[in-house]
Amino acid sequence: MQRRSFLQLGAASLAACALPRGARTTADVSPRPRPTPSQLAWQRDELALFLHFGVNTFTDREWGDGREDPAIFAPTNLDARQWARAARAAGARAMILTAKHHDGFCLWPTKTTSHSVASSPFRSGHGDVVREFVDACRSEGLRAGIYLSPWDRNNPAYGDSQRYNDLYCEQLTELLTRYGPIAEVWFDGANGEGPNGKKQIYDWPRVWGLVRRLQPDAVMFSDAGPDVRWCGNERGTAGDPNWSTVDPSVATYPGADGPGIVASLQHGDPAGTVWRPAEVDVSIRPGWFHHAAEDVRVRSVEDLVTLYETSVGRNAKLLLNVPPTHDGRLHEVDVARLAEFRRRLDSTFAGVARDAEFTRQLTGARSMEYVVHFKRPAQISIARLEEQIAEGQRVARYTLYGDSGSGWRELVHGTTIGHAKIDRFASTDVTRVRFTIDDAVEAPLAIRVYLFSGNDR
Repeated sequence: MQRRSFLQLGAASLAACALPRGARTTADVSPRPRPTPSQLAWQRDELALFLHFGVNTFTDREWGDGREDPAIFAPTNLDARQWARAARAAGARAMILTAKHHDGFCLWPTKTTSHSVASSPFRSGHGDVVREFVDACRSEGLRAGIYLSPWDRNNPAYGDSQRYNDLYCEQLTELLTRYGPIAEVWFDGANGEGPNGKKQIYDWPRVWGLVRRLQPDAVMFSDAGPDVRWCGNERGTAGDPNWSTVDPSVATYPGADGPGIVASLQHGDPAGTVWRPAEVDVSIRPGWFHHAAEDVRVRSVEDLVTLYETSVGRNAKLLLNVPPTHDGRLHEVDVARLAEFRRRLDSTFAGVARDAEFTRQLTGARSMEYVVHFKRPAQISIARLEEQIAEGQRVARYTLYGDSGSGWRELVHGTTIGHAKIDRFASTDVTRVRFTIDDAVEAPLAIRVYLFSGNDR
């Protein structure tokens, strides 16, 4: 029989602190950045699916050149509800669709161009993939997001900056006014040449202002935010340390390049003046669009768990790309892998609470210590730590110790925590555990500590 240990030191049960009666806590007066309600909801999702779907699905390419005939877009069995059911089975709480990729083909019937589903045989020219997508999200209780590529290799207005900015904002307006609430609007800095050989100068302040006006509860993603930042790579790995706060002067617009940008994206800044947490985008396959040759190269369950631990487990959110096939459905291998992934997470990070007693004390202005006494020996090899990020992010360095009767031994140490930090260490039988916050950017608040055996992996 597998042994599994679980312990939660809940923040609510640890609310009492060694402060003089009537004293104000640091949280009452802290000037440090904190998440908005939308940013907080976004991070608590933890996992979302990204759906790259369009003409590239039918040309077997990753980047289209904008010269594709809309007639090639002909999914024979599109089922957005199947996408949403697979997302729910994986434990995702949101999905993002590529409403338009760099090739300029629009998955909704837009008034801005004929290069769209309205010129395709899909639903006899009356189809709207975006509509089917958002309806499926809502039917399964998922939050819907959209990606609208700024680069457009088809539209002749691209490179005529004012004209194309007007067109791009018109496309964005259609997407943000026709389909109800949108939780995330996803931008990147893609900026190649258009069909006329010119490059575009994007009006990002105008774009961001438009989103704020039309969808005030949506978060906007790009390497420059303004709400959520890129993690700096597409390998599925957030930085360690990873602060949710950044210096907004380092990356000022999507696609910006310069000294310090990659480090800022990966690690944030403990002295940052804005809250801009990291999103980790990575594909379940080698490519972003579906290619039949990659059906045997779908990531393993073990690899997906590692992605989770190096994204969600490093204070980020995981955006996992799972591309629909030319039939318009997610491939059966991908669907099965997502379900297996969720089962593995549930079995790894679940268990029965052990009887334990604990104490907590401040050990300095920016340090704290918990000591847990188990009434029965427990086997542990995983720790999940959580800060109360609604009050900001504070912990800069921590250590976890265990004792089985022969004295304290360090199990693991780390830097930032934020929404979640997951650590693995050698399986250890313990009768006592000590968790110390060794340094923080200001007086630390209570931490949630979850301990697991991890024997299911």
